[in-house]
Amino acid sequence: MNHPDHVRLLRGGVAAGVWADVGSGSGAFTLALADVLGAGSEIYSIDRDAGALREQARTMQAQFPTVTLHTHLADFTRPLNLPLLDGIVAANALHFVREKAPVIHLLKSYLKPGGRLVVVEYNVDSGNVWVPHPFSFGAWEKLAQQAGLVRTQLLATQPSRFLKEIYSAVSFVPA
Repeated sequence: MNHPDHVRLLRGGVAAGVWADVGSGSGAFTLALADVLGAGSEIYSIDRDAGALREQARTMQAQFPTVTLHTHLADFTRPLNLPLLDGIVAANALHFVREKAPVIHLLKSYLKPGGRLVVVEYNVDSGNVWVPHPFSFGAWEKLAQQAGLVRTQLLATQPSRFLKEIYSAVSFVPA
């Protein structure tokens, strides 16, 4: 996948405001989020890899200098000190989490009423050593509902040579 693919996966689920990208890794979706949000936006990027966060900051400054990026060296599955957010992107991050419900509840707690949780995930329910706990869109619908999220919508799909297909979806915190 390339930058236009990342942007396409996010575009229908992202709206203006302050956002976070959890488990942001190399920052591919952080950059896509900056592209979708545009100038003057504010993004919190959370990952456990300090080197990846430093590289994200350099790339963001070069490509999107009018976007404010806050990097946080942290594990997104643990409580974070974040402001109330308009949205969170969890792109290829939740498939590393075995027990998703507590983490989804934690992420939901950072969102304002009406806030959005956008997931990008492999559209399968069994993984492998590299993607240990993926979940299909159908499984996401159930997880989101159990967490009290509403209006879950499939945004886009992308063929993948690895585990066949990637999807993106958005779920909302009740207003």
